[in-house]
Amino acid sequence: MILPGAKTAVMLVNLGTPDSPTPRDVRRYLREFLSDKRVVNLHAFIWRGILEGFVLPFRSRKSAEKYRAIWLEEGSPLAVYTQSQARGVAERLSERLDQPVRVEAAMRYGSPAVRPMLETLRAEGVSRVLVVPLYPQYSVPTVASIIDEVARYALRSVHQLEYSLVHSYPALPGYIEALALRAEEAWELHGRPDFAAGDKMLLSFHGIPVSLDRAGDPYRGQCEETATALRERLDLTEEQCLITYQSKFGPMPWLTPATIDTVARLGSQGVKRIDVACPGFASDCLETLEEIDLLNKGTYLAAQPDGKFVRHQCLNDHPTWLDALTDLVESRISL
Repeated sequence: MILPGAKTAVMLVNLGTPDSPTPRDVRRYLREFLSDKRVVNLHAFIWRGILEGFVLPFRSRKSAEKYRAIWLEEGSPLAVYTQSQARGVAERLSERLDQPVRVEAAMRYGSPAVRPMLETLRAEGVSRVLVVPLYPQYSVPTVASIIDEVARYALRSVHQLEYSLVHSYPALPGYIEALALRAEEAWELHGRPDFAAGDKMLLSFHGIPVSLDRAGDPYRGQCEETATALRERLDLTEEQCLITYQSKFGPMPWLTPATIDTVARLGSQGVKRIDVACPGFASDCLETLEEIDLLNKGTYLAAQPDGKFVRHQCLNDHPTWLDALTDLVESRISL
């Protein structure tokens, strides 16, 4: 979103996505992602052999099949929605501010990458950059990795930019309201769950290793903060609205309860309806469209064939979410 004369830029940063759902592009993306020590904290020499010899040859092809199942005509859902978020924030800022502010989407892994984006901004006259991770809850593998990448660019720069970064916003009122509206939209379409009869809603967050949690990563506490605020807004109890964690990778212990274990258990216990929302994902992506809507749904229905499984759409370009994101950005660039 190039604006002539803009000295301030906002960079909305998401995790990333392959350029296409082909094994070659997925392999390139996974190599970058899984080579980050913030993501897999093993000795580089040992992990490199495992990654190149075992993980990438098998996971790239299987992941490519999954990406093909959810790919949009315009491209990767995560890339499409992230770009849409950047446009929405840019439009709102142009209406609110009397100074031009650029808003760009970037990816921690894949393209458009963080460091080239920063160099482009600097070369085109920007002197001040606000980095906004599209992760409402802070964690080492997500927000800390973005900070690392910005720092790597800064270390190699002679002409430094002025940086600021949004750390986290797990209970931002507009964010919670947007999540609640997504739930209410799903209930308007599919009917409200009968919580009195035992129906359940799951808040499925991306998991992290237990070792990170024990080391002081604030992620679990911030997920609980989001869940508490959303339950209050929807007037639900902890028993009706459960926290679960998804997307486990590797043999080490991760935060529990796992989403897929929970849907299997609830199905086998006779729960007739499960709603699943993914508050930690700002955009629908492989983890929501394939892992939740296909894998977890199939697991639940295998245990409860007469059951109903409803996945709530992620925030994507919901107007209330874009308003909240713009409010957050405006409060930071106005300091």
